[in-house]
Amino acid sequence: MKLRRSGRLVDMTHYLLERPHHLIPLTFFAERYESAKSSISEDLTIIKQTFEQQGIGTVRTLPGRSRRRAIHSENDRRGSRRKLSPICVNSCRGPDRLLPGGYLYMTDILGDPRIMNKIGRLYASIFADRPVDVVMTIATNGIPLAYAIANFLHVPVVIVRHDNKVTEGPMVSINYVSGSSRRIQTMVLSKRSLAEGSNVLIVDDFMKAGGTVNGMVSLLQEFNGNVSGIGVLVESEEAKERLVDEYISLVKLSAVDIKEKRIAVKEGNYKAFV
Repeated sequence: MKLRRSGRLVDMTHYLLERPHHLIPLTFFAERYESAKSSISEDLTIIKQTFEQQGIGTVRTLPGRSRRRAIHSENDRRGSRRKLSPICVNSCRGPDRLLPGGYLYMTDILGDPRIMNKIGRLYASIFADRPVDVVMTIATNGIPLAYAIANFLHVPVVIVRHDNKVTEGPMVSINYVSGSSRRIQTMVLSKRSLAEGSNVLIVDDFMKAGGTVNGMVSLLQEFNGNVSGIGVLVESEEAKERLVDEYISLVKLSAVDIKEKRIAVKEGNYKAFV
């Protein structure tokens, strides 16, 4: 279809935004708009400059190809950090959020698509330069976080469960030690859901000692997979022994007084990556 430059810019921008991390040959756009490659290159330069100026993202080019990635400029990352800090940290401070066992009630935050969209953008920008084929989480509270991040990385989600589901076919099962209760638990994953050798980003909504996350790492070994990164929404600072060392957290639960129903939260370690 033959379009004027204004029309090409609108259509090309929409196309790129819908396909982050995709490699697109320059000839594809030239044929799509019946335009010269030199004109398409100029259009991509305009889009790249606008993306970066507005903090939307960036366009990276390779010889003969155009690649738009779900990664944000430094200004946008810092802006997202300033916006997320009061939303997440302040929202977690209420005493009514404290649950038995030192956990936090997070369902309302996990269920708010606007907040999860912002969190997904931030985590996607942090992990955008790492090879990620799928995002893995465990049912059920980690699912909204996983889908929010996967949406911007443009990769599928793999859900680990505690019990078998007939509809998912043959399963791979392992036993792991829960970091907080030290109980032996089971997690399973469908054989069809994860390809051998996949690069996996592991995410969870809450981490104490890291037993669940460590269990997913062990389960991933059964598929000869690689851990591209670990992200948690909230981590507890009171864990005496941490089973996971390298991870990125958004909020840190630094102190809990169950008797007085007082909690103290602060920013997680994610600020070192933005």
